[in-house]
Amino acid sequence: MKKIIKYSWSLLLTTFLLLGCEDILDVTPPGEFAPGNVLQNEAGLTALLYSAYEFSNYSNGPMKDIINMTEVCTDMAFNTGGGENRTLSLLINFTWDPSVDWFRSDFWTQPYNAIRDVNIVLESLESADISDAIRRQFQAEARFIRAMEYADLYNWFGTVPLRTSSEQPAELARASEAEMLDFIESELEAVIPDLPMPGEEPQYGRAHKGAALGVLTKFLLNTKQWQKTADAAQRLIALNYYELYPVYRELFRVENEGNREMIFVHPALNEQPYGCLFPNGAYPPGFKSSPKIPEFTWTSAMANWATQYRLRDEFVDSFDRSDARFELIIEEYENQGGNMVNLRSQVDNARSLKYFDNNQTANFSGNDYPRIRYSDILLSRAEALNELNGPTQEALDLINQVRERAGVAALTTTEASSKDAFRDLILQERGWEFVSEAKRREDLIRHGKFISLAQARGVNAQPYHVLFPIPEAEIVANPAVEQNPGYSN
Repeated sequence: MKKIIKYSWSLLLTTFLLLGCEDILDVTPPGEFAPGNVLQNEAGLTALLYSAYEFSNYSNGPMKDIINMTEVCTDMAFNTGGGENRTLSLLINFTWDPSVDWFRSDFWTQPYNAIRDVNIVLESLESADISDAIRRQFQAEARFIRAMEYADLYNWFGTVPLRTSSEQPAELARASEAEMLDFIESELEAVIPDLPMPGEEPQYGRAHKGAALGVLTKFLLNTKQWQKTADAAQRLIALNYYELYPVYRELFRVENEGNREMIFVHPALNEQPYGCLFPNGAYPPGFKSSPKIPEFTWTSAMANWATQYRLRDEFVDSFDRSDARFELIIEEYENQGGNMVNLRSQVDNARSLKYFDNNQTANFSGNDYPRIRYSDILLSRAEALNELNGPTQEALDLINQVRERAGVAALTTTEASSKDAFRDLILQERGWEFVSEAKRREDLIRHGKFISLAQARGVNAQPYHVLFPIPEAEIVANPAVEQNPGYSN
């Protein structure tokens, strides 16, 4: 049975409740629960560190929102129905603006809440009554979380206010491009020596060297720092810990969590508030089962939402039908009445059932959301090597490791005849490999195709859409922040 961080607020909650009662009752909390002491011992610091992990985990709803909002605006996914469509249709049609609530609640507030907690942890560590070893470990984990969250914020919004202390003023301008890039890279590099080796972290879901190298690799890739990307990926490969899980369709199963392909995940449990919610919108109406995934049957204990997370036909049709990754995309299903339903009778209606859990309860399945997989590192190094030197044999070998697991033919220099040709092949491979993992938007932006592909779909996409708008409420709260070009509050 997997271990997971269940982010307990009990210690901090006790303190805050006692603080809140001071005007009514003469309560003096004893010992370690006193307000001045709660962050001076390991238990209190652990509670706040776990709070930072929880916010960075995008637990429950935010993670499925991030997947959908970064895929329905691409050539991969589509959505109809339910209350979510009011927001997702804005992403589909490139009509989003600074008032979209999810930009604030999921994309901005979650990361900054984690950053706030991290800054308090780091400031409290200086005088805490803990061992030097625990202090170094907590410092490394906290700085990792903060750097990871700034990498997310940069991915979505570009530069943002760089809050590294609880003492900074509320009105803080956005960092410069150089400041942002240097901070994220240098922080991730700095924490690697003090993080444990993968598999040696104190609890499932906490940071380790592999996680830091993985986040670093992806950040360098998305900022097109090719040599640094290739080097960081190789350092991770050289840990000799990770490997491709042999059977793709079983990679995401709850029973197989913690396998050595998953470098860093957003942990989930089949209970509130830790659940994976994505499957509820992926199930088609009246879904019972699919011939392609006979090991899963929907039951009345599970949810099936009105909103429909769908895949675009052109993307689905791009798969080789023998590709193992295609096994988790369903085109037909048996409904509750025992009738077979052809999803492809409607446009853009196939479904990704990458995450399914036979023990799902209500809205909550226990599938972890993968943040970084080993296949991503292999493909990242292949892409970087191609940008540096064209389609070398090593780059081909890296992508072919991923293709071999998928059961499709290896690429040769015939297909990868030039840097441009191999670049397109890598982008296509990433689509097949990472559907429903919130990577398509950043991949298309990096390859310069995000806007042009949207325009080809008839959408009025403009170059400024490569960044999301700063939420209008944040600009009201912090007038020092300037809005991204192209948007107005």
